[in-house]
Formats: sequence, C-alpha cells, structure tokens
Amino acid sequence: MLSLLIPSYYSGSRLQSTYSKVAKELTEEKIPFEIIIIDDGSTDDSYAIACDIEKKDHRVHAYRMSRNFTTHYVRFAAINMCKGQCFTTIPDDMQLPIETIIDMYRIWEQGQKVIVPYRASRNDGKVNDFFSNLYYKIMNSISEVKFPPGGADGFLIDREIIDIFKERISPLNTSTMIEVLRLGFNPSFIPYNRPTVKSKSRWTLKKKLRLALDTVLASSSFPIKFIVFIGLVSVVMSFFLVVSGIIIRVFLGGGILGFSIPGWTTNFVLITFFSGLILFSLGIIAEYIWRIYEEVKNRPGYIIRNKNDRFTYEKKEAKKEENR
Repeated sequence: MLSLLIPSYYSGSRLQSTYSKVAKELTEEKIPFEIIIIDDGSTDDSYAIACDIEKKDHRVHAYRMSRNFTTHYVRFAAINMCKGQCFTTIPDDMQLPIETIIDMYRIWEQGQKVIVPYRASRNDGKVNDFFSNLYYKIMNSISEVKFPPGGADGFLIDREIIDIFKERISPLNTSTMIEVLRLGFNPSFIPYNRPTVKSKSRWTLKKKLRLALDTVLASSSFPIKFIVFIGLVSVVMSFFLVVSGIIIRVFLGGGILGFSIPGWTTNFVLITFFSGLILFSLGIIAEYIWRIYEEVKNRPGYIIRNKNDRFTYEKKEAKKEENR
C-alpha cells in the first residue's frame, strides 16, 4: 500500500479536485493506497473539506496541526502515522504530477528503497531561479548531502526508511529532504517537468531563509570549520600587521611614501575588524548551541490536534447560519 500525503494550507479551493484526480489515477493503476490530509494551521474551510472527504472515502484520513508548522513538519507527522509499505507526498496544487508518483511507485516495486524526483526545468522567475540554483550549489559544496540538478523537495521512501524516521530521527530544526538524502540507500533520481500553476506560493521569504539556515546547520559542519579558518587567517594577518607596523615605525619614520600613519587609526581599524569577526563567530556557534538546547528540552516538533476538534469549525459555521 502507498501512503500518500496531501499537505493542506489554505487549500479549500483545490483539495477536492486534487483528491479526486489522485484517487482516480491510483485506482486505475490498481495501486492500493491511503491518503493522509494534514491541515497546517489554516483558518479557512480546508480542514472541514478534508473531513468531508474522509467521511465519504475510508482510504482518506484527515488531521490538522495545532498551528502552522510548515510543510516539513507536516511530512514528519504523516511519516509517523502512515500505515503503507511506502510513503510519498503530492502538493495540493499538483506541482508534482501524479504520473511521477506512479513512476516512483513502479520503481519502488522493483526493489528501490528511495526515489527522488527532481525538476528537469524550472520557471519561477529569473530571480527565484537564480537564488534556488545558488542555494543547491552551495549545499552540494559544503554539506554531506548531494542534491540532484535543479534541486528536489519530494521523495518516495520504503517502510524501512519510514521506521528509521519514526525511531531515530528528530524533526526539530531539520527537513525531511535533508534526512532522506543523509541516510543513503543509493537513491534513484528521476527527472520530471513541473507544471505551471496559477496559485501563489505560500513559502514566504522568512520561511525560505529559516529553511535554508536549518538545512545548512543540520547537514554541514562547514560554518564551524569556517570559523577555525578565519581564526587562522586572522592570526597570520595580525602577525604581518605587527611586523609591518614595526618596520614602518623603525625604518620608515612612521609613514609610507610621505604619508604618516597615526597609531590610533591602525588600532581603531583592527579593533573594529576583530570585534566584528568575534561577534560573527559567536553568532554561528550560538546557532548550533541553540539547536542543542531545543533538542534537550525534548519538546515535540509538531502537535496534531485531537480528532474531536474537527467539529469546532462546523459548529461555528452552523451558529453563523442560525444567526442569519
């Protein structure tokens, strides 16, 4: 059985059509499946629609988060709840075609445990494309994971990897994509062409920056090594500056090419430079320490609301109708 997650965030206008198309295609392909719909803190009717779908189809399971945790935490939640022998995700706007899901499932049937689809092309605008490609190039150069060309944010994994996620991997300050690639299992990469959709991306700049920072710090020791490198460079620079200062003072009369160099200017520049360097280094170390602190507090990475809460929205709507 394939466990298929549909993350929902203000998806009321798309959820029914996405479910219908997915269920139709998988049924025609004779693929046994369950669909997990998790609402990520929406305040519209997305969850109510998901519950209606659940009532009509026993293969559908609807849940909702206690607040907006972002897609990666929704995936962690679905991985922990899924019952299938393999698991994957499809966006609510179908930016990953259902045909690609079917292709991944067929590859899994042949014995492959990790299948990662990657975009053969992308058209998100020149600015977005530039920064996306730059991000993946940086990640491939400094981290222990290697992204395919064009990047990837989806996967299909076997039950063996699902169990590893449930038992061994903490969801805090990381992403499912990073953890899947770190595990290895010789992933199979397949290209696909992402269809153009009219819906606006709900990944704000703030969320993107947070995800980029989490993925770098969760998969790479480069920032710490960078601090060590900068420290060594600073020591060498300081040594040459001291030697240069002595030579200028003793042999050149305190100036170069007729220009005098006041002592306070040199001290001011050096103090400013090294103070900034120290604060920058402490900031990087603090990011790692903060993540350790979050782990040892043992707080949940996400919270699924009680299923009984699903009637809250329906009661509010019924009360509005009575008042009308």
